[in-house]
Amino acid sequence: MHDYQASAAWAQARDAADPLRHFRDEFLIPPHEDGSGRAVDSVYFCGNSLGLQPRAVRDAVNAELDYWGELGVEGHFKGRLPWMDYHEFLRDDLAAIVGAQPGEVVTMNTLGVNLHLMMVSFYRPTPARSAILIEAGAFPTDRYAVESQIRFHGFDPARDLIEIEPDEPNGTLSLAAIEQVLAEHGARTALVMLPGVQYRNGQAFDLAAITALAHRHGCSVGFDLAHAVGNLPLQLHDSGADFAIWCSYKFLNGGPGAIGGAFVHARHANAVLPRFAGWWGHDKATRFQMGPEFIPTAGADGWQLSNPPILALAPLRVSLEVFRRAGMARLREKSVQLTGYLEWLVHTQLNDLLHVVTPEEPERRGAQLSIRVTDGRERGRALFEYLMQHGIIGDWREPDVIRISPVPLYNRFADCLAFAEAVQAWQRTG
Repeated sequence: MHDYQASAAWAQARDAADPLRHFRDEFLIPPHEDGSGRAVDSVYFCGNSLGLQPRAVRDAVNAELDYWGELGVEGHFKGRLPWMDYHEFLRDDLAAIVGAQPGEVVTMNTLGVNLHLMMVSFYRPTPARSAILIEAGAFPTDRYAVESQIRFHGFDPARDLIEIEPDEPNGTLSLAAIEQVLAEHGARTALVMLPGVQYRNGQAFDLAAITALAHRHGCSVGFDLAHAVGNLPLQLHDSGADFAIWCSYKFLNGGPGAIGGAFVHARHANAVLPRFAGWWGHDKATRFQMGPEFIPTAGADGWQLSNPPILALAPLRVSLEVFRRAGMARLREKSVQLTGYLEWLVHTQLNDLLHVVTPEEPERRGAQLSIRVTDGRERGRALFEYLMQHGIIGDWREPDVIRISPVPLYNRFADCLAFAEAVQAWQRTG
């Protein structure tokens, strides 16, 4: 049971007792000018879109610039973290965050590129089994990618792109609905491609249950974890999913347009699969022999194309070290409390104005509440703009959703209360 209270004293006491409170100090909080002209911390609820910059990032990037200046090409083999092996220095921390074996994960490319690379290997359509199943309203990256892959293989998205319609009151999707669609279309479905967390409504999916269901129908399974990685404790290896892809600029705080990542299950580590091959995916032991035959590195590393971008990896390495010290279990515990407090404030203080569309069960959501204003889109947009002008930073998703994401690494109970008080102040303005 919770003991939430809508008071500054209660929120401050909870924040003071928070064992993770010091991690906030490791991030740069964007400033906002208050009513008296002073620069104060904004209330940043947008880590589900772009995570904040860890303070240690600047020194980490500058260190690599120094090595480049001092060592030139020898930086690949010298320095504290030689570039030749740099992506491997992120591997263990990343594997811990997503619940994978180290060899199952790789940091590379961006989400859209990795999705296409994974579909080369795991979307292998035949005339009898050519469909891809996604959720209705999928993020455009996913929808564009799967539609283009279907066309590339000579099939018709009008027939072979199956979109599961939401069956729950707030536009969310039950496992039963997925099961029903697979019962009807599973025999002709080559790939089930769903999110870990749906970007617009914040619903978290049961990856293991979906994987087991899809595999029973003979489908490959992949997940877009853009809004799940660094947000929820994932168990990718145990889920049995064939692959997953993600970006690193949201909850992982890798920076704008940050390098992405991919998971390939260990059972495919040495599988003979079609793939778009690149030099850096070649077996590391013989890579520099420059032979004509591509021999893939075992595991996820074998899907790499080019040598890693060091200046892009450095910020993510710093953030992953923060996650290691904080621990996903502790972050999740705080996240459940923060999001629960925000929801409680909406229900008890703002119920006449706001409606939460994200599932209320903690196991079906992460650090995000998607909120609608009951008076409609125009009023919702007006509230969003008021909040932004007053230093409450969330984001807007068409047609009418305000997304507020209390991130446990740097958000506080006081931030949630500040949101509620700002909405109340807007209400008083008429």
